[in-house]
Amino acid sequence: MKFSVFSFQFSVAALIGCVFVANAETNQPIDLPTALKLAGAQNLDVQIARERLREAEAQRDAAIYNFFPWVTPGVGYKRHDGRIQDVTGNLFDTSKQQLTPGVNVEARLDLGDAWFKALAAKQLAKAADHAVEAQQQDALTRAALGYFDLLKARAVGDVAAESARIAGAYADQLQRGVELGLIFKGDALRARGQAERNQLAVQQAREQQRLAAARLAQTLRLDPQVNLTPADSELLPLTLTATNAALDSLVAQALATRPELKQGAALANAAAQQHSATTIGPLIPSLGAQAFVGGLGGGRNNNLDNFGGSANASLTLGWRFGPGGLFDTARERTADSRMRAAALANDKLQDDITRQVVEAHTRVHSLRDQLATLKRALATAEEAFRLTRERKERGLGVVLENIFAEQELTRARSDYVAAVAAFNQAQYELHSASGLQDGSGSRLR
Repeated sequence: MKFSVFSFQFSVAALIGCVFVANAETNQPIDLPTALKLAGAQNLDVQIARERLREAEAQRDAAIYNFFPWVTPGVGYKRHDGRIQDVTGNLFDTSKQQLTPGVNVEARLDLGDAWFKALAAKQLAKAADHAVEAQQQDALTRAALGYFDLLKARAVGDVAAESARIAGAYADQLQRGVELGLIFKGDALRARGQAERNQLAVQQAREQQRLAAARLAQTLRLDPQVNLTPADSELLPLTLTATNAALDSLVAQALATRPELKQGAALANAAAQQHSATTIGPLIPSLGAQAFVGGLGGGRNNNLDNFGGSANASLTLGWRFGPGGLFDTARERTADSRMRAAALANDKLQDDITRQVVEAHTRVHSLRDQLATLKRALATAEEAFRLTRERKERGLGVVLENIFAEQELTRARSDYVAAVAAFNQAQYELHSASGLQDGSGSRLR
C-alpha cells in the first residue's frame, strides 16, 4: 500500500511537472528593425486593406466591362397548335413550329451613367491603394511604439531589480546589527519593509514587460505565448532624420505626402464623378443594340426540314426622363450632398493631420528638454546617494536618510527611463505624422 501511495504521488508530481514544462514560455529576442519588417508584412490591418484594394480593383474592372456587349448562343423552339389570327385579322386553325439556332449579341448601355461610374470606380481603386499605404505606415508606427514600450518595461524592471538588491543588502546589514545589539530593531524593520516594496516593484515591472511583449506580438502577428524580449542591451535616446525641421515645413510635408489625404482626395473625386453621373450623364443618350446570326427552319405540323440562314440587327438611341434620368432632382440632391460631405471630410482630415504634426512636434521638443532636466536630476540623486552611503559607513547616517536617498535615486532612474522611451516614441509619431518614409534612427549624442 505504501508503494502504491508513493507511486500515485510520484505520478501526480510528474504530471504537474509536465504541465509546467508544456506551459513554459519561450523567450524570443527581437530588435527594432525586425519588428518593423514583420509589421509591414504580417499586420492584419494591412492585409485587410489589401483585400479591400483587390475588391475595389475588381469593381473598377466590372465598371469597364459594362461597355462591352454580351453574347447569348443558343437554340430557340416555338410551336403553335389551334386557332391563330393573320395580319389582316382573319382567324383560322393551323399547326406549325419554328426552330432558330444561332448567336445573339446584345448591348444595352446608359453611356453617361456607365462612363462616370467607371471614372468613379477608378478613383475608389486609387483611394483603396492609398489606404493600404496608410495602414502600412500605421502598422510600422504601432510596431515602433510597442517595441519601445517593451524596452521601457525591461529597463524599468532592471532599475527596480537594482533598487531591490541595494535595499535588500542594506536590510540584511541592519539585521546583523540588530543581532549584535548595535541597531534598533525598528530601523531594521523599516529597511526590510522598503526592501519588500522594492521587490514588489520588480514583480510589477516583470508583469508590465510580459504584457508589453504580448501586445507587440499581436501587432506583429506572432504567437502571444512566445515571450518577446528586446535585443537592445539598454534604452538610449534616438534621433530620426528631419525631425528637427521647422514646424511649418513638417506640416507642409505632411499635407503633401500623407496617404490619408491622398485617399480622401480620391474619395472626393469619386463623389464628384458620381455627382456628374446624375447631372451630365442623363444628357448622353442610352444605346441599345442587338444582332442575331443563325438559322431559321420549320413549317406546318411536324415539318422541320425547311432550314435557311437568318440574320437581323437593331439599334436604338434614347433619353430617359424621370427616376434615374433627366429631371430626377432627388437623385441629384443626394449626389450633391455626398460630394460636399466628401470635400468637408477631406478638409477635416487636413485639420486633424496638422494637429497631429503640431502635437508630435511639441512632444519631441518638450521631451528633449525634459531629458536634459532629468539627466541633471539623476546625477544629483546619484551623488546624494553616494554621500549618504559614505555617512552611513562612517556611522553618521540614519536609516531614514539612507532609505530616502535610495528612493530618490530609484525615482530619478525610472523617470529618466520613461522619458527616454517617450522621447523615442514621440519621434516616431512625428515621423509618421509628417509623412516621412525613412524610419531609420541613430543614437542621440
